[in-house]
Amino acid sequence: MSRPQASESVLLRGPDGAIEALIDVPGTIRGIALVCHPHPLFGGANTNKIAHTLARSLRELGYATIRPNFRGVGKSEGAHDHGDAETEDMLSVIAWAQSRWGSLPIALGGFSFGAFVQTRVAKRLADSLTPAERIVLVGTATGEVRGARSYTTEAVPKDTLVIHGAEDENVALANVLDWARPQELPIVVVPGADHFFHGKLHLIRDIIARAWAPR
Repeated sequence: MSRPQASESVLLRGPDGAIEALIDVPGTIRGIALVCHPHPLFGGANTNKIAHTLARSLRELGYATIRPNFRGVGKSEGAHDHGDAETEDMLSVIAWAQSRWGSLPIALGGFSFGAFVQTRVAKRLADSLTPAERIVLVGTATGEVRGARSYTTEAVPKDTLVIHGAEDENVALANVLDWARPQELPIVVVPGADHFFHGKLHLIRDIIARAWAPR
């Protein structure tokens, strides 16, 4: 098997201008993964450590992984739109990826605001020819969160992998449990982990590998 290549930086054409993205390609491609970073107005970018951890984990599972910058971050054009236009942007990125690699299985990964956006992307893909095969969400923004923000987060498939820190100071664990309860959706709770999983990023990789690594 050939070695994975270094990250490639690209500028894609989105609905409202350029979308900057980092691409990580495995030696053998089995699918396409889209990874979304945390809130762009609070320092979120595609270089975020959790977004990078998700991208690395998915690449190791054979996905060509794309980490876009949301509009207004880096070289990505357009204005922040609280998840609406961002959803359209992410669907356009997936369409571009399918034009490059074909209609391969799709995985979605997101952290915080990025996880919120991915629930919307997953809902849109559910009615398409290529619904998401796998979804992993970390620190999912839902309900009333720190900074006087509120999120109405979409329901997700029952096999979605949801990871949350027990000590999350931005999105209370209770918020995620309230969102998950009517869906009967299990949550993987990491004791001692804060919102950014300081000192515990390796656990995200371990959880994903245990859930999805080929047996």
